[in-house]
Amino acid sequence: LNQSNVSKTVLRLEAEEVQTLKDGINFKKQPEDGKCYIIYKGKDKMRACRNQCKHQGGLFIKDIEDMDGRTVRCTKHYWKLNVATMEYVNPPDSFMQDELDTDGSLELLELNPPDPWTAEPREAQELHAGEITLTYITHACMELKAGNKRMMFDPWLTGPAFARGWWLLHEPPSDAMDRLSQADLIYISHMHSDHLSYPTLQQLSMKRPDIPIYVGDTSRPVFWYLEKSGVNLTNINVVPFGVWQNVDEHLRFMILMDGVHPEMDTCLIVEYKGHMILNTVDCTRPNNGRLPHGVDVMLSDFAGGASGFPMTFHGGKYTESWKAGFIKNERKKLLNYKTQLVKSLQPKIYCPFAGYFTEAHPSDRYIKETNIKNSAADLNESIRKSCPNILTWTPSPGSVLDLALALNDPSNSAITEPPNDTKIYKDSWDFDLYLDELNASISAEIFKYKSWIQYYYKWAGFKGYNLVIRVIETDDDFEPLKGGYDYLVDFLDLSFPDVRPERDHAFEEIKNRVNVMRHVVLNGRLWDDLYIGFSNRMSRDPDVYHHR
Repeated sequence: LNQSNVSKTVLRLEAEEVQTLKDGINFKKQPEDGKCYIIYKGKDKMRACRNQCKHQGGLFIKDIEDMDGRTVRCTKHYWKLNVATMEYVNPPDSFMQDELDTDGSLELLELNPPDPWTAEPREAQELHAGEITLTYITHACMELKAGNKRMMFDPWLTGPAFARGWWLLHEPPSDAMDRLSQADLIYISHMHSDHLSYPTLQQLSMKRPDIPIYVGDTSRPVFWYLEKSGVNLTNINVVPFGVWQNVDEHLRFMILMDGVHPEMDTCLIVEYKGHMILNTVDCTRPNNGRLPHGVDVMLSDFAGGASGFPMTFHGGKYTESWKAGFIKNERKKLLNYKTQLVKSLQPKIYCPFAGYFTEAHPSDRYIKETNIKNSAADLNESIRKSCPNILTWTPSPGSVLDLALALNDPSNSAITEPPNDTKIYKDSWDFDLYLDELNASISAEIFKYKSWIQYYYKWAGFKGYNLVIRVIETDDDFEPLKGGYDYLVDFLDLSFPDVRPERDHAFEEIKNRVNVMRHVVLNGRLWDDLYIGFSNRMSRDPDVYHHR
């Protein structure tokens, strides 16, 4: 029996029930477990899937704009699925829905591979005080001490992330860099710069270039930029998903992928003497929703606001009141989603982290004021209300959780707070140091010649897509720059027309801060620096999200 492809029957319809299915879309609920399915009855074929959106697990309902009886709409973010083809049609070119196999009498079968962390199980052993501790450093950086090994997650200790858009909210403990360089191993979840921080790794590499770093085998390599960055790290280990990595006889870990962004995002299970710590980091749908229940500690993000949408959009519906309403609603949905996730997984201890950033630069005051984030304390309060048995931890830099104490007596002071005079919030960020580096790109030789535009977009190689963009270089306040470039790119054939083409096409106008834009071009960096870093402003016609 091939272990990876065990299937189980998830829904069985008797012959007479099959007869009563109407042509087109049918919603079915399984009375035993309350799980929901969609069955599409076509002329010559039945197709079926779980009623669960692949984006964030929302429920599909009838789509009022659907004229031909084929699409359903998700209640969470209004994504649309064509059930006749199992393709998501909005956003276009995004996902395929996982289809259930049907046999003759309409039994719906789902592939059910075993959960990888159940391989080679270990009994939980008694822990001594101090044997497993978690120390919160800042943002998504946590130090795990297990036995005599120390492991560090996602170290961002200095400098900005996303070019100049994100800065650390919390002041890391004063010895954070020393602790990082003395760690036995480091896990980096994905390539975003609030997790993979080159300013931090630059300092680390001077002290200890051979420190073992572990990343998942994502299709977009985490360290794609290493050579260009000039940072010298010599011991990067890319490991396959769902396989235990043994650190010593008691400690092992396993990296899992994200269901929504498998090309990029990962999460982590660490086990020591049979005790599990689950760190889902930024995953939208960690391991496609299959996660271990009853772990000792669960860590996850909580804040929201890690995207340019909708703060950087203008025109059309994007009034200030629409943005405020949307953000408030999204944060509430995220809070409920995280509460439900924690409730369903029942960890013994839960800690929200990976959301402690701020748009500190004065030129981003508008973003800072608009981009309201969830508070960790609010999420923990929501979890305590719905699951009073779960111990919650709202961390501040340097606070320590002792797992043995927490498991033996949760009311005991298992959490040690930092001394009273400890600085918790940052109030200075070395802006000039990092902005000078960005500004140096503006006067680079290449930008004297307009031909850089064609050279750059051809190098980037994105084409064959019916989208035209207008890019306008601006100052810090998004006013068009005197002498800056203002040009069109037609991605259908990668041409650079002087006016918009006559044909029907999607159009986006993007105003980019010149220092970030030119830094991105010069160094071949991701446009995430512009978009997630709030360094552009955009409007689109029609107002449709382009997944690609």
